[in-house]
Amino acid sequence: MAGHNKWSKVKHIKARVDVIRGRVFSKCAHEIALAARSGGGDIGMNHRLRAAVDNAKSVSMPKENIDRAIKKGLGELGGEAIQEVTYEGYGPSGIAFLIEAATDNLNRTAADFRTIFSRNGGSVATPGSVAYQFDRKGELQVAADGIDDDRMMEAAILAGADDVQRDEAVHLIYTSPTELAAVASELRGSGFAISSEKLVSIPQTPAVVSDPEIARQVMKLYDLLDGYDDTINIFTNFEIADEIFAALDD
Repeated sequence: MAGHNKWSKVKHIKARVDVIRGRVFSKCAHEIALAARSGGGDIGMNHRLRAAVDNAKSVSMPKENIDRAIKKGLGELGGEAIQEVTYEGYGPSGIAFLIEAATDNLNRTAADFRTIFSRNGGSVATPGSVAYQFDRKGELQVAADGIDDDRMMEAAILAGADDVQRDEAVHLIYTSPTELAAVASELRGSGFAISSEKLVSIPQTPAVVSDPEIARQVMKLYDLLDGYDDTINIFTNFEIADEIFAALDD
């Protein structure tokens, strides 16, 4: 019986990992398709596509999935053309959300986001009413293993980056949006392995959530938005106070 219980737990954990991996692959596929649609299918000539493919490879996305996403973006698989769109909204306590999505049906996606927000204490906002609270930046990630902070800082600044931060096992290198490709190319040329390259929206003023119930509501809304099939990236200004995390499981 112990063996049976152990296998049940393994299957449960594997199922969760597969779901998470499937979501990651879906987001990567959307970004690859959009990059191919906007700049063509030649990785050598389309930097956005190269970055999207590199990001996909960093999470072990199969080559056939990558190739299919490129073909979809180029319109070789038929169906409606995929489009890039950003939705803005507010969650509980006025928490701001920006959602970047890829869809072949704008009406369906807009209606789905309205439903998610309205059923979870939030509402969709008019374009521009949320975005102004965020700064657009280029972000590169480099594994910190074997690379000390001073070395990374010096290399990134020399390459043209604006700032470097450490997030546990990862160096986060920030650039202006227009300099992202150039900084990434310079760092690759210097031998740094970039695990992620993308544009991000960083909140100007984080909103710290100190009420456990609000924290639960905001986290649920975030998870629903992030788990939606058409979502590529989601940015928000909330931070949960450290002492609140312990209360979330109560």
